Parts: sequence; C-alpha cells; structure tokens
Amino acid sequence: MHLVDLWLTRSLSMCLLLQSFVLMILCFHSASMCPKGCLCSHSGGLNVSCSNANLKEIPRDLPPETVLLYLDSNQITSIPNEIFKELHQLRVLNLSKNGIEFIDEHAFKGVAETLQTLDLSDNRIQSVHKNAFNNLKARARIANNPWHCDCTLQQVLRSMASNHETANNVICKTSVLDEHAGRPFLNAANDADLCNLPKKTTDYAMLVTMFGWFTMVISYVVYYVRQNQEDARRHLEYLKSLPSRQKKPDEADDISTVV
Repeated sequence: MHLVDLWLTRSLSMCLLLQSFVLMILCFHSASMCPKGCLCSHSGGLNVSCSNANLKEIPRDLPPETVLLYLDSNQITSIPNEIFKELHQLRVLNLSKNGIEFIDEHAFKGVAETLQTLDLSDNRIQSVHKNAFNNLKARARIANNPWHCDCTLQQVLRSMASNHETANNVICKTSVLDEHAGRPFLNAANDADLCNLPKKTTDYAMLVTMFGWFTMVISYVVYYVRQNQEDARRHLEYLKSLPSRQKKPDEADDISTVV
C-alpha cells in the first residue's frame, strides 16, 4: 500500500507539473502571437486591444482565436477585402475614431455571421459598396461619418434591417438631393425613394430630348412649306410678267380658209 500511495502521489505531482507546463506554453504561445503594439489577454476568450497604437492599417497577424478586437483611436484609413476572414470566433470589433474612408466589398467576409457588435463611428466614411454589410448580423454603429445619402446608402441600410436605430443616427453630410443635406437619412429616405431618382431624371431627359427633336422637325416642315410657297409666288409673278404672244397675219388667214 505504501508503494501504491507513493506512486499515486508522484503521478499526481507529475500531472500537475505537466498541466502547469502546458498552460505556460499556451500562455507563452498566445503572448508571442499578439500583434506588435497590442495587448492580449484571456477573459471569456482572447481579447486583443490595439487602441491608441498609432496603427496605419489593420494588423494581418491577428490570432485566429480572437474574440474581442479593439482597433479604435488609430490612423487606419481602409478595411481591405477578407482582412478578418480567419477570425471565426470574433464577436466584437471596434474600429471607431480612425480615419477610415474606404470599406471594400468583402471587408467582413468570414465574420459577418459571428459578429455581435461592429463600431465604425467617428470616421470619414462617405459611402460604401452596396454589398459591404451583406449578411451582417452585428449591431452596427456608423454615426458621425460624413455620409453621402444616395441610392447605395439606402440599399445598405435596408440590408441592415435589424439595426433600425442605425438609420436614425446617419446624418446626410451631402445628398443627391440638396435639400436633404444636414438631415437624418431616415427623414430623407421617407421623403423620396433615392433609388428612383436616376430613373426619373432619365425619363425627364428623354422627354426633353424627344420634345426638342419634335420641335426641330415641325420647324423644318414649316420652313420648307413657307419656302416653297415663296418660290411658287415668285414663279407665278414671273410668268405674269412675261409679254403675251400675238398671232401673225398668215396664221389668221390660214384659219379663215380652213373654216
């Protein structure tokens, strides 16, 4: 029994030592994978904080097991295609207070289904591709951007139907309709369907063009008729001005003889 107890004690000690060694390796591995300038910690998953890190672009060496990612208060200007595609566990993404101007069409490919919170507020976004937020389930914050209100933005916000308050917070910096500038997008969209404006404009242009051609044709016909009338009048006056032909005496005698 003494040998058994001793063996069990040593086995337990070895298991604890091995467990500590494994945890140390995992922690070291996570720390070594943390992007430069960022801080990584474990709290319900891997949290990566890169706030105020003077980043000019999104790091490409983000750990695949990242759950929370903070990239706020940097100098990031764009979100490239598929930049987050390996982060299949990502739930929170904060990109606020940057200088973001461009969001590529497939920027959120791979995380659109898992994201719960997306913060893009306080950037320089004027417009995005109409498919940029396709399948996005996250509660998005996109306020405090110089949005240009047009058909594309209308389509984007309609695709984010679950985030009704998002449209309330979007202010039109500029708009296809000047009277909507400075107003909440939701009010502008209620006043006019911005996606029908180009069609209406095209219809008006076609009507104006057709009217112009019709006017030109009528004007030409009127000119042609008047010009012909003037030529006919001149020709008639010319004929009237010609001297009448008088009969010769021989011709008169011939006619009398025949009778």
